[in-house]
Amino acid sequence: MGLFLVIMGVQGAGKGTQATFIAEEYHIPHISTGELFRAMKTRSDELAQRVQAILRAGLLVPDDITNAVLLDRLQQPDAGAGAILDGYPRNIAQAEWLGDHLAQQGEKLAAVLSLDLDPYTAFKRAFGRVSAASGEQYNIYTNNEGLEWRMVDHPQKEYPARLEVKLQRTGELLQRRSDDEAVPVIKRIDTYLQETAPLLDYYRGKGLLVQIPADQLIAAVSRDLKRVIDAIR
Repeated sequence: MGLFLVIMGVQGAGKGTQATFIAEEYHIPHISTGELFRAMKTRSDELAQRVQAILRAGLLVPDDITNAVLLDRLQQPDAGAGAILDGYPRNIAQAEWLGDHLAQQGEKLAAVLSLDLDPYTAFKRAFGRVSAASGEQYNIYTNNEGLEWRMVDHPQKEYPARLEVKLQRTGELLQRRSDDEAVPVIKRIDTYLQETAPLLDYYRGKGLLVQIPADQLIAAVSRDLKRVIDAIR
């Protein structure tokens, strides 16, 4: 029996970091649907062309094609012993498909790991993060020693003010991801809260949901996850 897990969490909960930890600790692939869709841009097969056309049109990838993309990945040899799924399922229909597919393979989900974080903390973690050219990571709220930051208005007031952050010792202007501005962050948090509540209830009803407080140090969250997974195994 393989180790198949789903990890869920609002923006800023550390889902990617913890999924990577689980993948390395238990020697199973970290399968992110976002990364799978991005990888489709470099492929030329029929499935990839269908995904590319949908993404070019700015549309949401429908469930049947999302399922097909995931199936394509799960059929690769490294997923034979399990996988940690990140960004999937996003709705009840996808959850049911996943359960049916695993059952057909003589497998089942071991657990659904929910990294719980309140929306305010989630916003601060996403909106406040910046990085130096060296790759060093900071956050204006929690890891801000040596930072100088301010909100800069748009010259014509056509857009919301943007966050500008500098390193005091060098004057280096730190970089931010474009989707970490306030409006996109709030939209992602709202979408997660709206879409995820039914999934949490669905998996809770099946006895698969395990909730882990994500407002801890990264190492503490990793320890909690390992304790849960080891107990399940």
